[in-house]
Amino acid sequence: MKLTLRVWRQKNAGADGAMSTYEVDGISQDMSFLEMLDTLNEELILKGEDPVAFDHDCREGICGACSLVINGDAHGPERTTTCQLHMRSFDDGDTIDIEPWRASAFPVVKDLVVDRSAFDRIIQAGGYITAPTGAAPEAHATPVPKPDADFAFEHAECIGCGACVAACPNGSAMLFTSAKVNHLNVLPQGSPERETRVLDMVGQMDDEGFGGCTLTGECATACPKGIPLPSIAAMNKEWLRANRKAAKR
Repeated sequence: MKLTLRVWRQKNAGADGAMSTYEVDGISQDMSFLEMLDTLNEELILKGEDPVAFDHDCREGICGACSLVINGDAHGPERTTTCQLHMRSFDDGDTIDIEPWRASAFPVVKDLVVDRSAFDRIIQAGGYITAPTGAAPEAHATPVPKPDADFAFEHAECIGCGACVAACPNGSAMLFTSAKVNHLNVLPQGSPERETRVLDMVGQMDDEGFGGCTLTGECATACPKGIPLPSIAAMNKEWLRANRKAAKR
């Protein structure tokens, strides 16, 4: 395959960026999208040019590090992570636009790499449980109803990639935050911090400068792990309940 790539290049957060055009040839349909970028970078290095910086780690759709907007879609045309997107999703002769996540809370570090430490600070605000130290508890000591376990597992699938923020026209992080709140709040192990968790995590999310949620649904459509839109409503209920209790104290 021969492709035309229009790639966002930006030296740092303070510099102006622009789209640069590159031609790549000999691309196999069996390559992943990141392998195609590796090929481009090899050619740039041989020419003595600066390779394109992009984020990646496991390349198995697990870590959430890869973060590209491809032809206007977070992670590209398939509902998967960028690293699991293959070039068979494109046609010979295509022009592909490649950009970083676009959100004020995700400043560009260089080229296609953005700083997603805002997500880390949201997790630090309440994404944990209080547990005594010592030996692991007996597995059946705390029964968990299967619907609750299924709900928790569904939300624990979130890999924190940020596609929800990139896809949202408001740059909202509500889907990410709701996934992290809900998967702990529904379990008995998360009960001690249930109220403070949702208040602290939502408060930190707002402090980070993410946009407000208007339930457009783009976040759930872009999520490679299928976190459902009703997750946000579930967290809103938790937040209202906790806020009312806090107001009465």
